Amino acid sequence: MAEFTHFKKDGSAVMVDVHEKPDTYRAASATGTIQVSPEVFAAVRDHTAKKGDVLGVARLAGIMGAKKNAELIPLCHIVPLTNCEVTFTTDENTNSITAVCTTSCVGKTGVEMEALTGVSTALLTIYDMCKAMDRGMVIRDIHILEKDGGKSGHYIYQKEEK
Repeated sequence: MAEFTHFKKDGSAVMVDVHEKPDTYRAASATGTIQVSPEVFAAVRDHTAKKGDVLGVARLAGIMGAKKNAELIPLCHIVPLTNCEVTFTTDENTNSITAVCTTSCVGKTGVEMEALTGVSTALLTIYDMCKAMDRGMVIRDIHILEKDGGKSGHYIYQKEEK
């Protein structure tokens, strides 16, 4: 069974020492969804929200969030991203917006946390920009879609019953 890596034997928290790992290409994608009211969905889709292009601002916020991940998550390494992209898909049937953040780097540690922080920041930005119209929005299902590189290799998310 795998063990936690961010603790010493005495239980104190540590940043994982990665100095002996080789620099390799690493990539990750994360996703999440925000459920909004029909009015908010229409305003975002039609670019009629009072604050402007909601998804354009959320895209930039997601990229910024991914880049600042190590400032937010205490034991994460500073990772020099070589790429970060945030995309959105909309579903009019469910009044939902799904964000995907894809990150990559060449380094000693992966970029899963950067992808998760990017998608979370993008969705939180949508909430912030639209909360005047709908305080009942729900952010859900944030998770890694895929990661590649490093010792643990390639991973693709497969929904399991927990």
